[in-house]
Amino acid sequence: MGRRRKNREEGKDGIRWEVFVNEFTHMDENGAVRMVDVGDKDVTDRHARAGGTITMNADTFDKVAGNRVRKGNVLETARIAGILAAKQTHTLIPMCHPINIRHVQLDFHLDKEAGAVHIEGHVRAADRTGVEMEAMTAVSVAALTIYDMCKSHDRGMVISGIRLLEKSGGKSGLYRREE
Repeated sequence: MGRRRKNREEGKDGIRWEVFVNEFTHMDENGAVRMVDVGDKDVTDRHARAGGTITMNADTFDKVAGNRVRKGNVLETARIAGILAAKQTHTLIPMCHPINIRHVQLDFHLDKEAGAVHIEGHVRAADRTGVEMEAMTAVSVAALTIYDMCKSHDRGMVISGIRLLEKSGGKSGLYRREE
């Protein structure tokens, strides 16, 4: 169960009661999992940017960078897979809401020295809830697609650092990860 904080509230009888308020929005006061009701939230512009990395051996990196993988264009296939995944996040993550996504963008930054593909995903929507999970899902599935397309060359690839880099919109406003 999530952390709880003590809160003092005045009951209908005028007596101040100590109650525990759950800090996790997807859990009710009894600790049961629930989907958050976003019906009363305002529709606002939402944006999220996420990142992640897949590292590989030098030969595999060269094949990806030179578009010489037998299965086809690895990065364009990963881009399409990530976009599709962002649109399906609510079917993968149980408490996510379906969101009317306006835009998904995936960018790949090749780092030859590290033998890495750095992936950055951007998702935009005008909705009642954020798009952080959609951005992280897009990056995750793009990385998994790169792995899938290259595993015959290199089963030692490592996917790491899937994280939210930035989000804006909604009641909580702007968040930027300090790196």
